[in-house]
Amino acid sequence: MNGRYAASRVLKDTAKLSFDYVPEKLVHREKQMDRLRMIFRPVLESGVSQTALLIGNVGTGKTATSKRFCLDLIREGNEQGRPMDFVVVNCRQRNTEAAVLLRLVNHFDERFPDRGFSTMEMLRALRKHLESRKLHLVVVLDEADVLLRRGAGDLIYQLSRFDEEKIGGKASLSLIMISQKYLLDMLDPASLSTFRRANSIQFDRYTAPELRDIVADRVRLAFHAGTVPEEAVDLIADISAEFGDARFAIEILEKAGMLAEEEGSEQVTAENVRAAKAFTYSVVTRSKVEELDVQRRLVLLATARAMRDRAYVTTGDVEKMYHVVAEEYGHRARGHTQFWAYLQAVAGEGLLETKVSGDPSGGRTTYISVPDIPVRVLSEMLEEMLKGDNGE
Repeated sequence: MNGRYAASRVLKDTAKLSFDYVPEKLVHREKQMDRLRMIFRPVLESGVSQTALLIGNVGTGKTATSKRFCLDLIREGNEQGRPMDFVVVNCRQRNTEAAVLLRLVNHFDERFPDRGFSTMEMLRALRKHLESRKLHLVVVLDEADVLLRRGAGDLIYQLSRFDEEKIGGKASLSLIMISQKYLLDMLDPASLSTFRRANSIQFDRYTAPELRDIVADRVRLAFHAGTVPEEAVDLIADISAEFGDARFAIEILEKAGMLAEEEGSEQVTAENVRAAKAFTYSVVTRSKVEELDVQRRLVLLATARAMRDRAYVTTGDVEKMYHVVAEEYGHRARGHTQFWAYLQAVAGEGLLETKVSGDPSGGRTTYISVPDIPVRVLSEMLEEMLKGDNGE
């Protein structure tokens, strides 16, 4: 029982790895934050409403940026005596006009009935809440394209022109839409007229160096000092760079930390990272390995053995181990050129990855990693197959 509740030696604050956590500063999204501040400056300075569209793939920081921006806007509004608030609505979960409006009204009145009211009645109820509180509300429609595909363009029109009938006074509602694809062309002309195309903000996929910075930042926030070596951070960044997805990187980091804790380890190893990747998304399957001929299996086994707890090994390390492994299983090791061809073929199957890096002397070194599966598991799988090849 005492061991079960023992203090964590690796993870310090798992809440900092939650998808709902919003850091005080978003790494590599400073430009997008600056654009949002510029677009919404008139809300604070003149009390007018604004609209914006955030576009980008999954895991590119759109939702986190919108939340961080809104939190900062509320703080600045309060400092200036301009009460602000915001609501994020996930349109994949609430994919009808009525469901979205109910979420907005429930933000102010949790007891508001979930049926029996028309959309116009719910809009009037929302307006009353904002007027009585003298509040400016920023509505964030996440995955808004889902809503539009279901024919909810009229709601976009109503929200974007929420204060149109007001004469004088301050506007009370602004709108931010988030989508994986450009969706202004999905709006009808009346709704489109309220959106400025220049207010579209693009979120590109993160690069490997950017993901490294993001992972390193979460390590600082969520892990005890010195428990996540730089090579583990590098490996996570390289693994997730294929998708440019920060959520994927953070998910791997969290799972690797949990695996290290389960083992009673005081550090997150490269092997923990590979195991975490296998839990979350793996392209390595037994059938893929079975399709390799004997020489390619020997090269893959040599890679796995050369790595052990390391994140990366050089081609030289693998080639030396390849000669040892070939002799062990009674096969003739091929020359360097053929070895390199085998290595490239295995990489082409997605079973290992290679990257070239420069060194201070001006040379180039090729580094190899196995991102998808713990090398111990891979070694055991290959040893079993190779013994079978020898008739044992």
